[in-house]
Amino acid sequence: MSEPVTPEDIEQLIDEVSAFYTEQIVAVRRAGTSDPERLEVLKQGLAACVADRQALHDASAKEAAEIAARYAARARELRGE
Repeated sequence: MSEPVTPEDIEQLIDEVSAFYTEQIVAVRRAGTSDPERLEVLKQGLAACVADRQALHDASAKEAAEIAARYAARARELRGE
């Protein structure tokens, strides 16, 4: 992200990625197939989102920019861009 972003913009990116993980966790559970490895990867991804959202509140401008870049890239990846 080359343009300046607000903390709210970054939270929105994190929320987008969090929503993906949440939807996938629900889908895996509903499928009824046993895929504990995938479920664990999804849970870890969701936990990372929660931790980064909390860290954002105390982050320096540089740290916030790093979080924003990471989630912008991940969101693009999840959207298939």
